[in-house]
Amino acid sequence: MAAPNYSLYSVEMENTQSRLITFSGLPGTGKTTLAKLLAVRLCAIYLRIDTIEQALARCSLKIALAEDAGYETAYAIASDNLIIGRSIVADSVNPIALTRDAWFAVAKSTNAKLLEVEIICSNKDEHKNRIQSRRADISGHILPTWDQVLKREYEPWNRNRLVIDTASNNPDECLSLLMAATGNG
Repeated sequence: MAAPNYSLYSVEMENTQSRLITFSGLPGTGKTTLAKLLAVRLCAIYLRIDTIEQALARCSLKIALAEDAGYETAYAIASDNLIIGRSIVADSVNPIALTRDAWFAVAKSTNAKLLEVEIICSNKDEHKNRIQSRRADISGHILPTWDQVLKREYEPWNRNRLVIDTASNNPDECLSLLMAATGNG
């Protein structure tokens, strides 16, 4: 069976059915909402860095500051599943070229199609309201303040990606854009 044709780009591999869809964006933009919706729609494995990092913090090793451990764990789990033909939706801030390049390398090493997605909220007042009204959905997870979001390191992208603005589209419209980009729209 031929691989699906993706509308953005893919790592140059043939005859693969697995897909790696990576989400990035500042906290409060709508990444998790959209990543979960997409994972359900595609019957894909959902990997959330915040969940992995909180599990590491709770484990008996008492890893207080997970730093790259959450990402490294997610890369390994994604690789295992992509190799056996499962698709992955990876949900994280993915703020720097290093993490983005690592996801790219995972796709390449597993012959997976890659779709990189950046979620933004261009309306600052709406974004601030989301940050201030959110509640943690992971035990022990401390959500950032608006000031922390504004000061967070987030490097500009250096390659093409699908950008979705949640300030101008509702979740159903955003999901339609995502589905179209995966070739399932």
